[in-house]
Amino acid sequence: MKYHLSFSVLALLAACALLATATSNPPSEHRLRMYHTHTGEHLDVVYRRGSAYDPEALRKLDVFLRDSRTGEVHTFDPRLFDLLSGLTAAAGEPDAEINVICGYRTPSTNEYLRTHTTGVAKNSLHMQAEAIDIRLPGVKTSHMRDLALQLGRGGVGYYPESDFIHVDVGPVRHW
Repeated sequence: MKYHLSFSVLALLAACALLATATSNPPSEHRLRMYHTHTGEHLDVVYRRGSAYDPEALRKLDVFLRDSRTGEVHTFDPRLFDLLSGLTAAAGEPDAEINVICGYRTPSTNEYLRTHTTGVAKNSLHMQAEAIDIRLPGVKTSHMRDLALQLGRGGVGYYPESDFIHVDVGPVRHW
């Protein structure tokens, strides 16, 4: 009986310790801070806690990254947000505000850009809401490109003349 009681007390203490650990270590938050260079809007949102994406935060990101010419909204692949979070962390700037040059593009916007600028792909992943063009103030664009290439999570385009990089969650490649 004495040993049974001691075992029960130990089990209870172990359970309390696990509960205390679980409540003192909440799931890690994944936050994105963004500024859209074409709309002038800012967004600061926790889009994921632990492995759970926040549906409302994802909707806010979709609206924020809408086609800036037409206002059309498309559902983004959340892996792109994880890529951005990983990229800012790799740059040593996890809380930095990302400058967004371009998020989602409708096919008509993509075609307009193809005929009026250079470097726009006919089947751009921007039209699938799987790509984004960004810069991180205070961090050289060439360094951001190198970090994105090291992450190896998709395509990386480097546009030094325009001072931005393209990242996407498509096949790993670079240009």
